[in-house]
Amino acid sequence: MAKQKIAYVCNDCGAEHTQWQGQCMACNEWNTLSRIMLGAATSPSAPKNFKPKDAQNSESRTQVLGSIDLNEQPRFTTTIGELDRVLGGGLVPGSVVLIGGNPGAGKSTLLLQVMCQLSEEMEALYVTGEESLQQTGMRAKRLGLPTDNLKMLAETNIEEITQAAEECQPKILVVDSIQVMHSADVASAPGSVSQVRECAAYLIQYAKQTGTALILVGHVTKDGNLAGPKVLEHMIDCFMMLEGGEDNRYRTLRGQKNRFGAVNELGVFAMTGLGLKEVKNPSAIFLARTEEISPGSLVMVLWEGTRPLLVEIQALVDSSQYNNPRRVAVGLDNNRVAMLLAVLHRHGGLFMADQDVFVNVVGGVKVTETSADLALLLAIVSSFKDSTLPRELVVFGEVGLAGEIRPVPSGQERLQEAAKHGFTRAIVPKANAPKKPIAGMDVIAVSKLSEALEAL
Repeated sequence: MAKQKIAYVCNDCGAEHTQWQGQCMACNEWNTLSRIMLGAATSPSAPKNFKPKDAQNSESRTQVLGSIDLNEQPRFTTTIGELDRVLGGGLVPGSVVLIGGNPGAGKSTLLLQVMCQLSEEMEALYVTGEESLQQTGMRAKRLGLPTDNLKMLAETNIEEITQAAEECQPKILVVDSIQVMHSADVASAPGSVSQVRECAAYLIQYAKQTGTALILVGHVTKDGNLAGPKVLEHMIDCFMMLEGGEDNRYRTLRGQKNRFGAVNELGVFAMTGLGLKEVKNPSAIFLARTEEISPGSLVMVLWEGTRPLLVEIQALVDSSQYNNPRRVAVGLDNNRVAMLLAVLHRHGGLFMADQDVFVNVVGGVKVTETSADLALLLAIVSSFKDSTLPRELVVFGEVGLAGEIRPVPSGQERLQEAAKHGFTRAIVPKANAPKKPIAGMDVIAVSKLSEALEAL
């Protein structure tokens, strides 16, 4: 039997030390080191209840790269189309998915819906560490879900969970949540860096060796980031964030990492009395505009994952009552808004140093790409001039520091999506101008910010 090795891990930053000391040398915090066992025989990263498939033939572990089977692993659907879209087409056997979100966003509700539906076709195990079985059963009854075949387990000990999974051999396993799980071999409280890391490694190794699709639920911090060690995001195959507050009935599921599909894919759901319902045409939701168009309102075309998305952007420019005018952006980067205002002053001739500028993306959508630059500036100009823009106008394009309008990816698909929703005019970068005319749409191609302002 190999000799056990001992390490001391910081509960705040995850740094390892060979011996105990009062202060962590990495983050300089005091009294945060916990003692863990690293021996191969008792490490929580090496589950005791199962053996690797190739443990009996150690010579077959190495393979030549050219001889590896490149056939795509078969996926199975989650029964929810928007979730399948974010996953890249469904769940892959042996994959590990991590889903995070604010409290009350609907993580447990969404996964309970998926598990109840999948349990009708395959073995499924739902492990809850935060709620009792009665609470979960009451929610499933309230949502009208089929509950006859789904196996439930209320447990937080990671060894007990894998032992129960070995008995029922599920094809899909949900652990809600990873922050409350603990291992007896780690001498720290549940939720600490060492506990989260070792428990996740324990479950991930089980999923990889048995071909079980594993879904982990993760908490978020007050800043909206995933709680726990950063290494957790590196260990899993797919990471998704479920966004949306209590004041908004719509939820957006955004893929931030995916080894089996497109990154930044977006799924849209509506929270109803019967759980989360998928929204198959999200552009229609975000384009629910009022009958009377006000200055500063404009529609832009974003590209989320593999599909275009039409979203309304609103701007309000008003005389500042303070020495330092405010720049407030909801759904956009504040630093980019300030940069674009400087470009507008230098290359558009509009001075707004004495104006408060407020920008909002309707529907709670967070814009991360640069294709919204041109629409943002034109909406600001519309509010500043107190002049309404045409209702049938759609705009997209990136604005450079020299005032040039740069092209964006998938320009043709964006224009076709806008035409499908009844838009008849478009201001786009010159390089994104369609080679063939689009029926019913007048496309204005511009190469500079001054040309876009003249086109209005």
